[in-house]
Amino acid sequence: MSGLLELLNKSGAFGADGNPAGTDSVMCCRSMMLIQMGNRHGPGVEQMSAMALSWYRCLTATALVWGTVWSQGSPPSNPENEVPLRPTIWLPEGKVTPISLPKDQTRRLYFTLKKRASLMSVTVIPCGVPIEWSLAARTIKDRPSKSLQWTSKKSMPEVWWRGSGTEQKMYTFKGNTVDSYTGHTASPASIYILKIKSKVQDSRVSVYLQEGDGVPGIFLEIPPDPRVHTVGVGMTSVTLSWKPSASILKLQKNSHNYHYCVLVNQKQNYKSLCTAQEDMKSEKKRAKKQKLTVWPDVSEWWRHEWDSFRKSGESTLLDNSDELQCACRGMESVCTVSELIPETLYYFDVFVVDTVNGTDSAYAGTFAQTHEEARQIATPLGEGELRWVAFQGTGRQGSQIFSFRPRGWQQSALLTLQSCTGQKVKVTVSNKEQILASEVVGEAVAQIWLQGKPVYQIFLEDMSPGQAVRGVSRPMVKMQASSAYHRQAVPALPTTLQIKSFNKLRTCNSVTLAWFGTEERSLYCMYRRKIKDGESTSRQQCLGPESRSETERVLCKYFQELNPRRAVTTATIGALEPGTAYLFDVYLMRRWGIPVKYHSKTVRTRKEC
Repeated sequence: MSGLLELLNKSGAFGADGNPAGTDSVMCCRSMMLIQMGNRHGPGVEQMSAMALSWYRCLTATALVWGTVWSQGSPPSNPENEVPLRPTIWLPEGKVTPISLPKDQTRRLYFTLKKRASLMSVTVIPCGVPIEWSLAARTIKDRPSKSLQWTSKKSMPEVWWRGSGTEQKMYTFKGNTVDSYTGHTASPASIYILKIKSKVQDSRVSVYLQEGDGVPGIFLEIPPDPRVHTVGVGMTSVTLSWKPSASILKLQKNSHNYHYCVLVNQKQNYKSLCTAQEDMKSEKKRAKKQKLTVWPDVSEWWRHEWDSFRKSGESTLLDNSDELQCACRGMESVCTVSELIPETLYYFDVFVVDTVNGTDSAYAGTFAQTHEEARQIATPLGEGELRWVAFQGTGRQGSQIFSFRPRGWQQSALLTLQSCTGQKVKVTVSNKEQILASEVVGEAVAQIWLQGKPVYQIFLEDMSPGQAVRGVSRPMVKMQASSAYHRQAVPALPTTLQIKSFNKLRTCNSVTLAWFGTEERSLYCMYRRKIKDGESTSRQQCLGPESRSETERVLCKYFQELNPRRAVTTATIGALEPGTAYLFDVYLMRRWGIPVKYHSKTVRTRKEC
């Protein structure tokens, strides 16, 4: 016990005056020792358990103090020259090595060379992101002894690093292009250190080490004329051609180690497949945040997911072009890219891909804009003109296009449409830059409010081609556009278009009818027609007052009610014949749109009164 107390005093846990240099727990530990030394008879049973817990706390605190003292006494280490105890990444010769680069973290790769090697080359292939890399050689005077004892297990590079020697920096590079160091080797007793770092973002690189002289064997040959030529351009297709690669010409007939890959996008040209893949990954991340579609016209080519290289520490190199689906893939030096969008700019890149080593060489990319699609000539639609549109064909082939120029500085208009055959028709209103409105029109009156454009393009398309409704083989639409309506919204329509008759008010020569109006002051006109026995009462809903005879008109009156629930108007029609059936029609007349026809109502007068 006295020896342990002496060790505490010598360790520096107590100052020169005997006071603790650390925490109160150390002072408590010293007191425990003095009490134990003074207790000659020994503690009791209850005291032993409490003392054991106190001793545990005491020794724990003492260990913390000693750890602090020892750490303060040890010399500071140089982080740049310190090799951490982690699995060593050895760079093999003659093989492509993929390496992941977390942002602002330096990756170190080590390699040694054969004794007889006098020349070497190190090639670093970035993935479109600017990187920094350097090559150094550390030469030791004496090889480390195998019998040298270490306090802990050391990796081989650390054994070399701890030994005496010098370090020589051989090469440095900054940029995002492929670069190589080619030169003489250092002293035979040397270990080479390759440091790579990315300061912009997480990325990945590929490294290739080659002993001896000559061009690195991983790069496929590109012809002296690396341009991609545009042979033909159409509305939806582009044909490309390029000079063949000597690497592919030298291949045997049954070999498939090399092939061409053509990539298409609307953004830019790429210098490598890896760069295109990294850009696709960034686009998909931004699209998830903004809920957009990445390159929708070529999304089927570029939607293949690739595993994150962070999970394994080293990414898997793009060993083939299957992850980025090629528009053309094979050994032919001609490609026709189809299914493109008319009047759109596209970028085309051609790569020679080595599926064995996972490398590629790029031709000089090109770009082309597809031709403009042949457009129909828009038919002018006059102010307030009532136009009947008949469809002759099916789908887009039978579509109709109209143009309308609103009057006034407000450039606003009200477009009303109605299908006369019951078939649905899609109407799309746009200008040259964007689509302004789109709606499917049926038997009910459709109203579209237009504002802020000098010219409107109205595109009508048959939604149900080939179907016959009520004996009509093709749909017919009634349409009108007017600048007379100046409010900022479409006008209100009646809540229902049903006409009600009152049986108690029905007499031998008169009937009373009621219908809903609107809160706007409008003109309502009623027409009647005598029905013979067995005569059909069906009538097209879009036929307006212009199709009726003046002798059939009974009345026209204005009505307005601000409360929509109470907007009900009535009319009593007299001078009728007893026991006769009449067909009544009500039209809501508007000077800024087509009339709205209520559903026809059949009423028979009483025979006897």
